[in-house]
Amino acid sequence: MAETAEEIKARKERERDELYALDISGVEWHGPPGTSPDEERVEIAYLPGGAVAMRSSLDHDTVLRYTEAEWRAFVLGARDGEFDLKPPGDSSEAAPQEAPEGSSQSS
Repeated sequence: MAETAEEIKARKERERDELYALDISGVEWHGPPGTSPDEERVEIAYLPGGAVAMRSSLDHDTVLRYTEAEWRAFVLGARDGEFDLKPPGDSSEAAPQEAPEGSSQSS
């Protein structure tokens, strides 16, 4: 039987509460290969159950935590370019492509 929207919401809230209740004071933080801890970088730590914590090397007090499913969705989206930044003023996605002259568009 599939979960109702209310059950899904309750489960996600429970998962989030459990994730943020974890003591992560002793976790090992990892940065991108080829970087050093004194550089500005994003660091991650692996948590139980496949969860991941993420922080900035410049702000150790602010830590975001993700369930395994959330982290997987983020990584896959990043690989697919879903979070690529567009230069300011780039409206390439906003304007639809026009059909070449002489061709017909079907609606």
